[in-house]
Amino acid sequence: MFPFEDIHFQLVDLPPVSADFMESWLSATLQPADGALLVVDISDPECVDHIPAITTRLAEKKITLRRHWPGLDGHVEETNDEDPFRIELPTLLLANKSDLDPGSAEVEILQDLLGIEYPALTVSAKTGEGLDELGSFLFRALEIVRVYTKSPGKPPDMGQPFTVRRGGTVEDGARKVHREIAQDLKFARIWGKNVYDGQQTGPEHQVEDGDIVELHL
Repeated sequence: MFPFEDIHFQLVDLPPVSADFMESWLSATLQPADGALLVVDISDPECVDHIPAITTRLAEKKITLRRHWPGLDGHVEETNDEDPFRIELPTLLLANKSDLDPGSAEVEILQDLLGIEYPALTVSAKTGEGLDELGSFLFRALEIVRVYTKSPGKPPDMGQPFTVRRGGTVEDGARKVHREIAQDLKFARIWGKNVYDGQQTGPEHQVEDGDIVELHL
């Protein structure tokens, strides 16, 4: 789990993909993923060859790495392919081993050479450099919304929020607490930036990041 502020992202470390080999189960593992981190060794000159090899092998399994993240530009690439087995993942290029001090423009040069436009971060898994930016990027790019809950007459639990996506509702948040709570939900009281304190709302009310929600069944 990768921590960021008071939430965690689940990162799955997958085996390398090369022109010669890719694990047969990789497609099934990527099916539920929200995005992909394309990790390359920026200090290795052969990374220019590695990225096309990876994208080609993935494409053979109907896996497409795309550059658009909904939280960055609000645009999702359209596809005419109705194949239910096709997987399209918003992708972040992670240029690893920045501790070996490659030139600061190496990532831009790599993108120009390959004609790729994935957003990119330069990081070091060894020193931790740049990893703080990764959490912030994922939070924005995946449009994460944190919802805190409270019981009537008690202070809110600010230690462990439930998370939904931008546009998520009170009902979506209640479903994260428990499915039966969502089914029996009548209304909620909310404290947040875009409501007055304790405002009563219905299950369909869209929540904002940081909202405190009191669920009433």
